[in-house]
Amino acid sequence: MTDHPTVPLSGYREYPVEEMCARALSFYEDVNRRRTVRDFSDRQVSREVIENALRAAGTAPSGANLQPWHFAVVTSAQTKRRIREAAEYEEREFYERRASEEWLETLQPLGTDANKPFLETAPYLIAVFQQKWGYQNGERVNHYYPSESTGLATGLLITALHHAGLAMLTHTPSPMNFLNEILGRPENERPFLLLVVGYPAPDARVPNIARKELAEFTSFS
Repeated sequence: MTDHPTVPLSGYREYPVEEMCARALSFYEDVNRRRTVRDFSDRQVSREVIENALRAAGTAPSGANLQPWHFAVVTSAQTKRRIREAAEYEEREFYERRASEEWLETLQPLGTDANKPFLETAPYLIAVFQQKWGYQNGERVNHYYPSESTGLATGLLITALHHAGLAMLTHTPSPMNFLNEILGRPENERPFLLLVVGYPAPDARVPNIARKELAEFTSFS
């Protein structure tokens, strides 16, 4: 078996149990404030905040450490308009033809429809792509677990943006192939999710819904 170079673990911090419990509770209370927002302000957001949140996303674990993701950050009003037009076309197809009655009934409490003005209002759109394969040293290599890896990175990105004080919406029009064309992404990349980022509008409202309790989604054995 070939030996691989390693380095000592650095950066790990262990805390006293009491502090661990307090930190875990504090983190939960912080992320529990996060809500999906559809009413955005057009206030500008510091690019530094976005860049550091993306750096946090880049620390996510990935299959064979191949980091099979790309984040395309959009601020251009013209590009945002093109994305909105393409997304709303797919959304109209969904609501009018593709979605089952059961699916539409499930969405009803959220008050969603085919109109997506937030795609132009919010200062940032971040299109997340998963890479099915890539290149290393000029040679094509397959990526392993690209969906799982990209999902982990996206979760970190959402959490980092929330921690910084921003609001978000995860948008997944289907299909999303138009993002490759509009953003000039290569064939080895597949759109994973469109993240809308900014400040909430002063009069923003959210659905009156609740999250499951711990016992409803967790088991210990």
